[in-house]
Amino acid sequence: MAFSNITQRVLVAIAAIPIIIAACYFGNLFFFLFVLAIALLAYYEFYSFVINKNTHVNIWFGELIIFALLLNQYRFFISYQSLFLVIVFLISLVELFRNNGSAIINIGATLLGIFYIGLFSSAIIGIREFYTGEARYSDGGYLIISILVTIWICDSAAFYGGTAFGKHKLFPRVSPKKSWEGAIFGFIFAILSMMTAHEILLNFVPLSEAIIFGIIIGTIGQLGDLVESLFKRDAGVKDSSSLIPGHGGLFDRFDSLLFVAPVIFLVLKYFGK
Repeated sequence: MAFSNITQRVLVAIAAIPIIIAACYFGNLFFFLFVLAIALLAYYEFYSFVINKNTHVNIWFGELIIFALLLNQYRFFISYQSLFLVIVFLISLVELFRNNGSAIINIGATLLGIFYIGLFSSAIIGIREFYTGEARYSDGGYLIISILVTIWICDSAAFYGGTAFGKHKLFPRVSPKKSWEGAIFGFIFAILSMMTAHEILLNFVPLSEAIIFGIIIGTIGQLGDLVESLFKRDAGVKDSSSLIPGHGGLFDRFDSLLFVAPVIFLVLKYFGK
């Protein structure tokens, strides 16, 4: 059974990784649609498992708002302050015409999903579009690819390091199998991965900045995985969905990226070159 699951995971990765790398490298509409698909499907997965808490997310309105958030990041058309005012106003108004459980809980869960998945996903686009101009546009692609590879390496190092040496539970209430030893392995390999990426792909950023990205992924990325696990454990589900054989759902696969993206985007915006 274990071998079958590992085989599934490897085969899916072999098929998906070239598509993901191509989307990151070429950017533009290709990357926008890639992130949009992740965000919309992850939001649907979120909607599907919070039902277990007798919570009724406004799924179609939420999907529309997420589309608007990502489009606004890709092709700015309205200030975020104005957009947030419209979002809260409309969702509160629309809830008047629904009759599913608690209005307060429904509105809260709908907004949580929108801001957690939609706003964080828009930061992924912000990173990819950070470097403008024909001469530098590919730099955003190299950065996104490096972030993704570092997250994958961090996850793998945490898993195998925890399996081999894990003795002290990290957050047993949330994820009983994760250990401090595994988290430390993930943290170290995240930094090493970003340092390696700096030598291969990221020579346009200072080494210190690459190390900061590694630290963010090694800490915030692992916390993102724990936060999503907290949601799932509260809802009583193992995976966000069974969409990807051997991997669970898109929310499962991109939880760390969703959590690190806004932090890295803010570092780029205020300190990047």
